[in-house]
Amino acid sequence: MHIGLIGLGKMGFNMRERLRRAGIEVTGFDRNPDVADVASIDELVAALPAPRIVWVMVPSGEITDKVITELSEKLSEGDLVIDGGNSRFTEDQRHGEQLRAKGLRFADCGVSGGVWGLENGYGLMAGGDAADIELAMPVFDALRPEGERADSFIHVGDVGAGHYAKMVHNGIEYGLMQSYAEGYQLLAAKDIIKDLPGTFRAWQKGTVVRSWLLDLVVKALDEDPGLEKIADYVEDSGEGRWTVEEAIANAIPAPAITAALFARFESREDSSPAMKMVSALRHQFGGHATRPAE
Repeated sequence: MHIGLIGLGKMGFNMRERLRRAGIEVTGFDRNPDVADVASIDELVAALPAPRIVWVMVPSGEITDKVITELSEKLSEGDLVIDGGNSRFTEDQRHGEQLRAKGLRFADCGVSGGVWGLENGYGLMAGGDAADIELAMPVFDALRPEGERADSFIHVGDVGAGHYAKMVHNGIEYGLMQSYAEGYQLLAAKDIIKDLPGTFRAWQKGTVVRSWLLDLVVKALDEDPGLEKIADYVEDSGEGRWTVEEAIANAIPAPAITAALFARFESREDSSPAMKMVSALRHQFGGHATRPAE
């Protein structure tokens, strides 16, 4: 199989490598010529066999809109576009209609795994017609971890469903990170705690709070025991806000996720050890930028 991949940033660059290791031929395009395989989207389209599969891995919003529009003008009937970025599900539905009007196919895929996905594989949540998902299944299988497909891949439903599931996933992630971070702050504030990093390390096996995020807490503390190198300013990338908006729209109580989102807003005003840990965790799993301590 031979696919196109547009966007070779922190995620896309590693995804291209993982696909190639699995025997998938990938032609990648990025605005950075140092990482691109071709110089333009025109060259990418020309390099792909029909029916073409083009995976879009660029920032959500205006940039994704521009790429989808350009592809709608350059691809041929029956070609498939997959948005693997973090677009809002309502944008997927609009993009799907835009492409269908020109005889093109569209699917969305939420991707989780951050900068560790190259070696560990990615959790995937896809939305779209069953035939389109089946066409791209070798790509999904190459990207996900080894083992049972159902443990790391799901065809959630129609167009938009994949990113809706990823949105909720990220909302849960907000709450989990906030809980670890608040626990960190409680431990750091108590003078009877003599080995704070070791406390988290001791939770990694046998306890009910063990998880990959806990492993990353330990890694962050190994690298910077007092989190002195990092500011407590924490960005939010959109999915948390959308999750809270959906909770409100559907009258679903989501106090933990909502509080975690509001805590990120608060981090931009006051010094907080807990928010240092949230910032450190975002950097550990996703390579998200941090601010240096002042």
